[in-house]
Amino acid sequence: MKTYRVRPQDVERTWWVVDAESKTLGRLASELAKILRGKHKPYYQPDVDCGDFVIVLNAEKIKVTGKKLEQKTYSFHTNYPGGLKVRSLRWMLENKPEEVIRLAVKRMLPKNRLGHRMLKRLKVYRGTDHPHQAQKPQPLEVKG
Repeated sequence: MKTYRVRPQDVERTWWVVDAESKTLGRLASELAKILRGKHKPYYQPDVDCGDFVIVLNAEKIKVTGKKLEQKTYSFHTNYPGGLKVRSLRWMLENKPEEVIRLAVKRMLPKNRLGHRMLKRLKVYRGTDHPHQAQKPQPLEVKG
């Protein structure tokens, strides 16, 4: 019996839309990473990019548990001397909620070219409007 190998041109990509309102950040991010990697498909292979597109709505309405709003920090450097910036999760949710979800999913994907390609298929928006109506996204129910 031969092993079936999927080719990148044979992968069928579907569009999913997820409402992030009152969803826990980590549980939502792990489900999104699974869809972006293609682990929900029967022909999943770790070395082939076979994931789907995901649209996340209401990014500003996610929830976190415990004391993460004050204790969890996001740090980045401006590449200038003394340019280390540290932001709390509360600040990020008020100013850049799309970035919170994007970073949570990014850190669950592979750290290589394949992971970068997968992350490009994640679309995160505030509110309920998105410009991808022409792709006919299907609703995806995520627990959490």
